Order: sequence, then C-alpha cells, then structure tokens
Amino acid sequence: MERSDVEPRGIESGGADTSGTDSRSADSRSADSRSADSRDDDPRDDESRTEADHRADVARIVGPRDADSRDADSRGANFRPVHRRSGADPVKGLMHRHRDLCERAVDPLEIAAGLEAHGVTDRTAARFRHKDVFSLAEEMYARASRDGDPYEPVVAVSGSAPGRRGLWAGLALLPGAVCALTLFGLHATAGTPRLAIGLAGVLATLVALRATLRHGPLRAVDGPSAPSARLWSCWLLAYALLGDGLLDAALAGGPDEPWAPATAPLVALAVAVAPATWCAQLFSGGARRRLATSHGLAEFASSVRPLLLGAVTLFALALVALLVSAGVVLDEKVDYAGVGALGVLLLLARLLAAHRRTHAPAVALGAAVAVEVLAVATVFAARLPGCDVLGLPVETAVDAVGTGVVPTVACAVAALVLLVHATRTLTRASAHANAGDPIGWAP
Repeated sequence: MERSDVEPRGIESGGADTSGTDSRSADSRSADSRSADSRDDDPRDDESRTEADHRADVARIVGPRDADSRDADSRGANFRPVHRRSGADPVKGLMHRHRDLCERAVDPLEIAAGLEAHGVTDRTAARFRHKDVFSLAEEMYARASRDGDPYEPVVAVSGSAPGRRGLWAGLALLPGAVCALTLFGLHATAGTPRLAIGLAGVLATLVALRATLRHGPLRAVDGPSAPSARLWSCWLLAYALLGDGLLDAALAGGPDEPWAPATAPLVALAVAVAPATWCAQLFSGGARRRLATSHGLAEFASSVRPLLLGAVTLFALALVALLVSAGVVLDEKVDYAGVGALGVLLLLARLLAAHRRTHAPAVALGAAVAVEVLAVATVFAARLPGCDVLGLPVETAVDAVGTGVVPTVACAVAALVLLVHATRTLTRASAHANAGDPIGWAP
C-alpha cells in the first residue's frame, strides 16, 4: 500500500522534473535565438569594422612595424574589440617614419609639404584626428621641437647671396652675347672661314647655355635625369633654324639647293635666356616667401598660382619684343606664334625640371618633336606612288596659314599642356622645399 502511495509521487515528481528541464531548454534556446538576433543587429559590429578600417589606413601610412606593435598591444586576456583603446600613438609612428623631415623642418608648412609629397591628404589627416594636413604638420612640428619656443619661419632662397646672384645674372647674358657675336662674324666673312666661325659659334653658344643652366634659378637639382629632354630641345631649336625652309622646299618639290636658315628666331631665343632666368627667379623667390607666410597648403597654392602665370606671361612679352627687334635688325620674316610658343615651352620645361619634375617636360618636348617630324615626313612620303593623300593635311594647313603652322601647333599644344601641369605641381609646397629635404621625387 505504501508502494502505491509512493510510486505516484515518484512519477509525479519525475514528471515535474522533466517539464522543468524542458522549460529551461526552451528558455535557453529562446535566449540563444535572441542573442543571435541581437548579434546580427548589434551596431557595435559596425563600430568594430570601422575600427578595423581605421587600423588598416593608419598601418598604410605609419608603416608595418608600428601597426604590428598596435596589434600586439590590442591582444590580451580581456580584449574587447568594441571598446578597444590602443595605447600606441599613430602620430608618433608617423613622426618616426618622417624623422629626418621633422628634424630638419624650419616651420610646420615644410613638414606639410613633405607629407603632401608622400600622398598624405586632408582625408588621411582626419584619420589622425586632424582637420587637414597642415594641422597634423603643426602637431608634428611642435612635438619634434625640443625648446618649445614659437617657430620663426626661415626660408633659404637659392642664390640669394649677392655674389651668387651676380654670377648667374651675368651668365644669363652669355648665350645671347655669344650668339650675336657669331652672327656678326658670319656676316663679315665668306667661304671656309665662314663655316669655321659658324661651327665655333654654335659650340660656344651651347657651352654658354650649359654654364647658365648650371647656376641660378633654372639649375636642375639632383634627381632623376631626363637626357631625352635635352635631345628634344636641340631638335626643336634646329627646326626653328632650318625647319620652315625645309618644309617650304619640300612642298615645292625640292629641296634642290641649300636654303637660307632663319637666324632671327635663334638669336632672339638665345638673348631670351636672360629674361627667362630672371622670370624664374621672380617666381621661385616669390613662392619661397609665400611658403614662409602661408598658414596652409590651400592658401599657399592660391597665392602662388597667379605668380606662376604672371612670370610666364612676362617672359612671353619679353620674347615677343626680342623677336620683333631681331626681325627688324636682321631684316627677316619671323614666325612670332611658332617661336613664341617654343620659347614658352622651353621655359616651362626647364622650370619644372628645376623643381624636380622631369618626366612631364620630357614627354611634352618629345610630343612636339614627333609632330614636326611627322609633318615633314608625310610631305616626302606623299611623293611615293599612290601616297598622295599622306601630304594633303600638311599642304592644306600650309596653304591656309603658312609653314609656321607646324611648329605653332606642335609647340603651342605642348606648352599649354605643360602650363596646366605646372599650375598643379608648382603650386604645391613640396615643389619649393629645399633640395636636401627627404621629400622624394614626383613627375
């Protein structure tokens, strides 16, 4: 009788336990489901992914070693990616990578120029909790300075000493003087001495031009050389001397006899080396002064752009005046548009090379040479049987405008492209940093 009384209670008790277990299992499954749903919708995951993107961007800028140290600091027994606060300082890592730049900088804008040259933009600076590159550079400059005194901008202007200024100012007059003396000797002699004087004059002019370009504001600093640019420049000058006569003779069915060279453009270009040097100094000196007084990269660019355009315009006006004078003195017809475009092209190419931009000038000069070579080649190729159509474009253009259309189109388009490129590159602070600064090269 007791067994029967006990058994129902046992069964009843067991049933109660089973139902309790089932209810707890159901509650556990429900909690797991809610937990999974909450994890799917948890906004902290987005925050974690944003933090991961931030770590990747910082690692790209400050280098892999600093990124690894931050990852090592972030790992631990109680690591929580949502609320992680890294103990590493990303700005310190950036300063370590650009240590030489920070140590040698004389003001924050010089550091900003170096960062800009390495591809650091305002958007990148925002990753370091700064509104722009200049603000980031100010912090780097302040933390790199040991004395804590407010900085005083000190800008070293190349060739600013009176002796050096007098040297390159005098050398700038040499090419024009040597070329004029050579031309005078050619007009005063005849026969074999005339040929010897001509060759000696050409060599002396080239030596004087090389000496001029090795000093002063048009001196190309140490960097990637572009020997092709010198070759293309020599070709363009040779075409200015002989090209129009050759093209005119080719269109007439010749050349059957030697043609007279155009000496006036060459003399004007040789004398124009002096105003080109002075305009380059005007631009470079003004840009460095603005580098000392500007308070940001955008302010510097907006103040230097009119200076660049003004220097180029001033040189173009001086070159036109020299062309007019040479044409009157030598009694020659001068292609003002073609030679003027050539002079501006050569000035921009040398100005870019003097500020460590050598690739674009070589490409632009090479493109102008290609147009001139192609124009002359198509005229001669049109003489082949069945190839008359090849010379039609050049013949049509020459009949409408004259033989000067070829160098005008070739040099004007190339000069315009270089001018646009110069307004983008020469208005950066990094283009006017000292040659010794570890800023790197840019095309």
